[in-house]
Amino acid sequence: MLTGSEMGVVDENAAALGVPRKQLMESSGHAVARAVRTLADPGDQVTIVAGRGNNGGDALVTARFLDEYDLRVLLLGRPDAISTTIARENWDALQHAEYPTEPVKDSSAFDLGSPDIVVDAMLGTGIAGALREPEATAATAMNESDATVLSVDVPSGLDAETGRLAENAVDADHVVTFHDTKPGLPDLDVPVTVADIGIPDTAELFIERGDLTRLERDPASHKGDNGEVLVVGGGPYTGAPALTAQAALRSGADLVRVACPAVVAREIQSYSENLIMRPFDGDHLAPHHVDRLAELAADHDTLIVGPGLGNADATLDAVADLLSGFAGTAVVDADALSVVPDIETDADLVCTPHQGELLGMGGETAEDWRERADLVESFAAEVGQTLLVKGPYDIVSNGERTRVGRTGNPGMTVGGTGDVLAGVTGALASVQDPLDAAAIAAYTVGSVGDRVVDDRGYGLVATDLLDEIPSVLWQRDAEP
Repeated sequence: MLTGSEMGVVDENAAALGVPRKQLMESSGHAVARAVRTLADPGDQVTIVAGRGNNGGDALVTARFLDEYDLRVLLLGRPDAISTTIARENWDALQHAEYPTEPVKDSSAFDLGSPDIVVDAMLGTGIAGALREPEATAATAMNESDATVLSVDVPSGLDAETGRLAENAVDADHVVTFHDTKPGLPDLDVPVTVADIGIPDTAELFIERGDLTRLERDPASHKGDNGEVLVVGGGPYTGAPALTAQAALRSGADLVRVACPAVVAREIQSYSENLIMRPFDGDHLAPHHVDRLAELAADHDTLIVGPGLGNADATLDAVADLLSGFAGTAVVDADALSVVPDIETDADLVCTPHQGELLGMGGETAEDWRERADLVESFAAEVGQTLLVKGPYDIVSNGERTRVGRTGNPGMTVGGTGDVLAGVTGALASVQDPLDAAAIAAYTVGSVGDRVVDDRGYGLVATDLLDEIPSVLWQRDAEP
């Protein structure tokens, strides 16, 4: 089962894999036409009620496969208000071929007539709440008619995120949905056909540009609404926590603070005036710092622990204590990874090991990415946390769902790129599910590295990645 938003991700990923939305719309429309043929005899009157989005576009395709019927196509709204290029192209195709089409400019002009079959293609999976006009009037007419109602994807008025059905929703007799069932459909006491429209299985496996569509930013948001991140790092090293913190800022976090030993705080601060320091005494993290850090972490959306901390016994003991008592979301990187298999925690952890660190945690690896994906999934289930295992193919798994990232290049073996990845993951984990955050982070950092190498060639350094992060995350080009 896929929610409407997840289906949008899959559609866009399919386009990235070479199966464009226009092709999917053609397959969807054909699937609806096949369903009409099972419900109607040649010569029956079939009325299509189409909205102005891609749901309506599916039904506009359907019309071209129904020549043996007494066909009527009603468009709710003006043709120039059709919201997507591919739906508009299918409307234009009907005009050029002189199919019987009628724009309905307002609810007072809606006349369903007395069809044998009515195809409900007003609203798709992206709409929630009660139907508004003119859809409300059209739905009432459908529900009061004697026609058999066939809904496209979901009945108009069904919230495909929650499965909730609006009081004035279309009362469908049949539903044709695409690729997978949607929330709420199994609860309808009507036949539901799940049509295969040619989306490859890898559109759900490979992390592609569609995953970026999960990201949104409320125009009315205030400071802190888009994530506050605490980086616990530094001591033996200073560049790592600075890279992580700057990457988190570049990924959209509103506030990023770095908790580090006081002896290196000024040095870390010197990397950027954007960093907020929270120094603690001494030259390395130790167990007596944990109480204060736990209080700090509780006030943040995401904790990132590990960059530059080192592997002193006292430091690792402190990391174990901090994570054991933490109940939020934490990204664990570098030397801190070694404590994860031996702790019990209520936290949601995203662990970001390379393959050597994975072996050190007790996991297994393999040359073939498919075999490696199975091994990572098994180990993620064993530790009960999300893993982002870096490599030529990044493997992201929470033990139940597994995603595979294919961006990146050999130039990214340079030190510091993992610290950047931890920062991007931490920022995204402030506003996304841990698995989705890790998947988007893997895709983003790999894509950034690819852009830098395309521009400059090999010899990149980790700081080269920072300025390019927003251009991947927030300036994406999606198919209309």
